[in-house]
Amino acid sequence: MSDNVRNFVVDDDDDGIRLDRWFQRHLPDTGFARIARWTRTGQIRLDGRRATPGSRVMAGQSIRVPPAEPNLQDNRPTKPSRPELTEAEIEFAQSLVIHRDKAAIVVNKPAGLATQGGTKTHYHLDGLLDALQFEAPSRPKLVHRLDKDTSGVLLLARSANNAGYFSKAFSGRTAHKVYWALVVGVPSITEGLIDLPLARQPGSGGEKMHVDEENGATAKTLYRVIERAGNAACWLELQPLTGRTHQLRAHLSAIGFPIVGDGKYGGKEAFLTGGVSRKMHLHARRLVIPHPDGSNLDVHADLPEHFLESMSLLGFDLENGYDRPLGGEKVIDKEAEKIAEGRRARDRRRARKGERRNRSSQKPSSPRGRDRKR
Repeated sequence: MSDNVRNFVVDDDDDGIRLDRWFQRHLPDTGFARIARWTRTGQIRLDGRRATPGSRVMAGQSIRVPPAEPNLQDNRPTKPSRPELTEAEIEFAQSLVIHRDKAAIVVNKPAGLATQGGTKTHYHLDGLLDALQFEAPSRPKLVHRLDKDTSGVLLLARSANNAGYFSKAFSGRTAHKVYWALVVGVPSITEGLIDLPLARQPGSGGEKMHVDEENGATAKTLYRVIERAGNAACWLELQPLTGRTHQLRAHLSAIGFPIVGDGKYGGKEAFLTGGVSRKMHLHARRLVIPHPDGSNLDVHADLPEHFLESMSLLGFDLENGYDRPLGGEKVIDKEAEKIAEGRRARDRRRARKGERRNRSSQKPSSPRGRDRKR
């Protein structure tokens, strides 16, 4: 029996993850109950030492795993394997790639392709990621999302470590995102900041956001008019300073300039006549994000066909949007510092609260009761 003991070496991509997570990645048929029993009885060892399901593994460590137990059934349904991709699906997925290096893959997601699956969504980018593994040991990982009907730059990380790095850049506001949109109408102020808190709209099943001054989460968007078609429509550059669900769509609708084709937030007013496509005209044009190698990754995605056709119909010159300076950097940096300072203040309050608890627990009991007894 001991001859069947299995030994594995933790690779760099798994450095720092929990032991039970390592099993999910490499021995997915091993249920948590079995892992817990093996660790409890000392059958799993990390570099010869006992471990728990929550132990963190490190690159280079040896994991001793007992022999498989084929007749022992975990009391949970097995996770279905991903269907094998067709040649056409592989070719389509790879045609979306606009940048590839050792840490990241960037795709130009087409409008109409969901980022991930859902109750009624069975065809999505996440289901095509096996085609984008290339020479890496595992398929790439989603770091952020785009709405189904939004096109443009979408970043994928090529390892778990890189996914953590890029995720921190998005949450820490060091990633700069630039969107292009065609909207109905023209703002009287050609450049500004939309600062309207957003919350999920009651009765929409969580599928729609609305402005909620009392209970909404902070949401800020920089906008700039690039070009206008009279008073009927204009071409906007947008930079979200926060990452709320449907933020750009909800913000533009709230100030009276819905995105062309966005019936969900703009209703009938979101559609133009004259042959302009009824598809949504929101495109993630550019992403600038720190790269693990110390440089900045700066990627641009070309517009989809329907967007280009609408630009032509409205008389917009695509050259006017190129090589524009990344606006709002000072605002973005200021906002990031404000968020960071808020977190530091919260940590200081927690630390002071902990110190007060410690002092109170160390105070000697009052002698008054003893004096009264005497």
